[in-house]
Amino acid sequence: MNRCLYNNSFSDFIETDSRVVLGELCENYHGEALTTTREAWSAEISIMKGVLHPFSSVHGQIIFEYDIPRLGKRIDVVLLFNGIIFCLEFKVGETKILESDIDQVLDYALDLKNFHKFSHDHVIVPILIATEHRNSSTQINMSIYDDRIVNPLICGKAGIVDLIEKVLARFPGEPDINPNWVISPYAPTPTIIEAARSLYENHSVENITRHEADNASTDRTIAYILGVIRSSKEQRKKSICFVTGVPGAGKTLVGLDVAIKQTYQGGNEPVEDEGAVYLSGNGPLVAVLTEALSQDNYKKCQQKGERKKLSDSRREIAKSIQIIHRYRDNMLAKIKNPVENGTLEIDPAKAVKAGNAGYGEVEHVAIFDEAQRSWTHKRLADYLKRGGTYGNKLKVPNFPLSEAAFLIWSLDQREDWATIICLVGGGQEINTGEAGITEWIKALNEKFTDWGIYISPKLTEPEYAEGRVNDLLKDNPNVTYAEDLHLGVSLRSYRAEKLSAFVHAVLSFDKSAAAIYAEIKDKYPIVLTRDMAKAKTWLHQKARGSERTGVLVTKESARFKPLSVHLLPSGDENAVHWFLEDKTDVRSSNYLEDAATEIQVQGLELDYTCVLWDADMRCIDSEWHFYRFNGQTKWVEQTAKTENKQELMTYMLNAYRVLLTRARAGMVICVPYGNANKTAGGFWEDSTRLPEFYDGTYQYLRSLGLEEI
Repeated sequence: MNRCLYNNSFSDFIETDSRVVLGELCENYHGEALTTTREAWSAEISIMKGVLHPFSSVHGQIIFEYDIPRLGKRIDVVLLFNGIIFCLEFKVGETKILESDIDQVLDYALDLKNFHKFSHDHVIVPILIATEHRNSSTQINMSIYDDRIVNPLICGKAGIVDLIEKVLARFPGEPDINPNWVISPYAPTPTIIEAARSLYENHSVENITRHEADNASTDRTIAYILGVIRSSKEQRKKSICFVTGVPGAGKTLVGLDVAIKQTYQGGNEPVEDEGAVYLSGNGPLVAVLTEALSQDNYKKCQQKGERKKLSDSRREIAKSIQIIHRYRDNMLAKIKNPVENGTLEIDPAKAVKAGNAGYGEVEHVAIFDEAQRSWTHKRLADYLKRGGTYGNKLKVPNFPLSEAAFLIWSLDQREDWATIICLVGGGQEINTGEAGITEWIKALNEKFTDWGIYISPKLTEPEYAEGRVNDLLKDNPNVTYAEDLHLGVSLRSYRAEKLSAFVHAVLSFDKSAAAIYAEIKDKYPIVLTRDMAKAKTWLHQKARGSERTGVLVTKESARFKPLSVHLLPSGDENAVHWFLEDKTDVRSSNYLEDAATEIQVQGLELDYTCVLWDADMRCIDSEWHFYRFNGQTKWVEQTAKTENKQELMTYMLNAYRVLLTRARAGMVICVPYGNANKTAGGFWEDSTRLPEFYDGTYQYLRSLGLEEI
């Protein structure tokens, strides 16, 4: 049940009471199924029982809510029989056929063809079923792309059987489908890999990712990583590289470039069984990168007169850029559950062994961006104890590993060789349960002692594991330190290096902060205000042409509404609009109405930003004090009495570190006045925004010489 919510033979499905089938769907669903969802499932069950009745003696499978490996997409119903794969998308109660719905079911068919190993060579038939529609497709035609996908068919519930019979008559004698189809490995076709490469070769990701290190520096880093990969292959060993760099050094682009260079290795064709994948747990980053690349490719194809859908470009990008949780969950689906004796083991009934890959994934090389944000053992274990992700109730009650250890374990399942590249940001753990780099080192020291470790000497600095990296690795004989694994900066990226140093000095009350500011202010303006209207005016005056502006707040901020600022709603789609829409769209960051948090902007950047400094982090007597709003009447100070509170305070400090390093060209910091007004009775008008909450922070920043506007 890890890959779907229900799976059975035709005959058993027909004989099973509909209420029992519905109960299984609800039981295997992660979370509480909405009434509309349960009603739709009930209708689909009833319809499919009637549809399959004429085929009750046929050896076939029916699958409800099938999860396509690693893509996070679910197909309503899949039928497997007579060597044909039917993808059914239901629109219960609908009478009209919409083009967007046809595209949806075709996308599912294309995803199976391109990413699902046991579907590559079979006829795939997408059918859109608007249950109350009265007409049906009359022609069964193959796609013009010669990919064994039938052009989408449409019908109402009354026409499903007739369409299936026509398809069976059109394709007699098809080869049998692999009996392990439900647990098929994720395996992109060469066609989709080619398409992904063409997108990267013509990309404009530099416009939205932090990338200011000189080419010589990034080239050296990429060359070193590729050398480690070659050595790992030649010696049939496992290795891991840790890459560091200041914000703006280009870690993300290095990761993407390694993925493509490793796949092609200088040739025009992908090298068989040599692939790499870029993974990130940062949903907004993945969404914005994917959409930016896809839109860029789509526009270029239109300019050339090529016919291509935006969804095709998105699918091609999905081959190489993915959410790390889906990779993780695909491996979780393969383990024996419950876990015995604290040891993970593959369950052969849930996974297919594939040559040298063993029970691992198809890629030899996995690139983990923002590796410092991987989850602690406690967070992952608690999460899996409750039940897993993306609609499937995957419960593992006693999971024994941290996320870092599990990701290493996943690559360790390969029987030949593997390389992990961890892209590491210093001091940027920003959410509860993010383990930092310590957990990776702990896993390598204790569980994966045969892995070669290649590490930047910069990982010994305070931002990384509190400067304890050397101590943590002192007894590990497999460590190689390499300067090339730190992304240096040139004069051209003067801003990135100096800004990072300035922000570090500000947050640590280092006396060098004022001197660094004096050094950079002419090339990189940082100004201070207490008036949000002035901040917005400054941004509008600074931005030219297509340069982007935006307001940033921490996720612990709470009292920004009085300043006419609203929080950007969660959800990757909102981040995509905020970062990518132009000045004509109110969803764009340029409108300065919706403020993004550190969760939504980490790894991305704008040209000019306003950091709105709320009362969650206050400077009092040259120390930071941390507060959380209770949602109603007051701020509650967080003190370091417990390990959890200390962790939270670190995350809150890191949140401002992230926000203060998001601007390419300059920023304004707005520390509000607060509300000094009192009522006629002498009470504070707004006790949640007292001037004293903000004054210390403003005075500290002003003391550094920041120009006030």
